[in-house]
Amino acid sequence: MRHSLKNSMIIGTLGIFLLSACSKSDIVTPEEKAVNENSGATGEVAALAVPVGTVVYTSNGYKLTLTNNDPNFNETVRQKIVDIFFGTYPQLLTRFNPGVTKSITYVIDPNYSGVAYTSGTTVTYSAAWFQSNPQDVDVATHEIMHIIQAYTGGTPGWLTEGIADLVRYRYGVNNSAAGWSLPAFSSSQSYTNSYRVTARFLAWLENHVSSTIVTNLNTALRNHTYTANTWVTLTGKTVDQLWADYAANPAL
Repeated sequence: MRHSLKNSMIIGTLGIFLLSACSKSDIVTPEEKAVNENSGATGEVAALAVPVGTVVYTSNGYKLTLTNNDPNFNETVRQKIVDIFFGTYPQLLTRFNPGVTKSITYVIDPNYSGVAYTSGTTVTYSAAWFQSNPQDVDVATHEIMHIIQAYTGGTPGWLTEGIADLVRYRYGVNNSAAGWSLPAFSSSQSYTNSYRVTARFLAWLENHVSSTIVTNLNTALRNHTYTANTWVTLTGKTVDQLWADYAANPAL
C-alpha cells in the first residue's frame, strides 16, 4: 500500500527537511533499484540504511512520527511498517475503536533487547530484532492493535494479547514470508496460553460461533464491562464450554 506523505518533515542531524506530496516508496535511486532487483531473486530484504533522526508522516488525517535511533535500520523495513500504519491502522480504528487517536509514534531502539512493546500511543521496536528478522514487519500490526485496544486496568492479559495476535492473523500483510502462523491445536493447550494459541481459538470462534465475537469482546474490555459471564452473554456458553467445543473439532 502506498500513501501520500503530506507536509512530512525529517528532523535529523543535518537539519529539518520538508517532503513534497509523494510517497517515499515512489522515490527509488538507481542504487536502490539495483539492490532491490538483486534481493528480489533471493527473497531477502534490501539492506539499505535509514538515517538517524525523526520523520513525521501525515496522510488523510493520520499522523505517524518515526524516530530512528539505529544507523543500520533497514529502509525496506521502515517503508513496510510505515505502510502498515497507514494501510491497517484505519481499518482497525473503524472496526474496533472509532474514537481512538489518529496520531502515533514509532521508535527504533538499538538498545532494546525484546521484540516490541507499546506504551500509550508509542510503539518501540527492537532494532536488533528487525536486523535478524527483516520480514517480521507484522510485529507492527500486533502492536498498533494495542493502541487501538486502549484497555486500562483489570483486563486479562491472555485475552489482550490473543486479540492482538488474532488481528495480526486477520490483517497481517507479510505473515507467510515471516514464517508466522497460528499453531495447530494441541490437547496440552489452554485458552489462557495467550498470543497465538488464544488467537487461534478466537479465529475458530469467529468462523464457527459468532463473526462479531472479537469485536464485542474488545468493546466489553475497553468499556470495563467484561466479566467471565460476557462469554455466556455473547454465545450462550461459558469460555470453558466453548474451549471444549473447539477441542473436539479445532479445524478452522
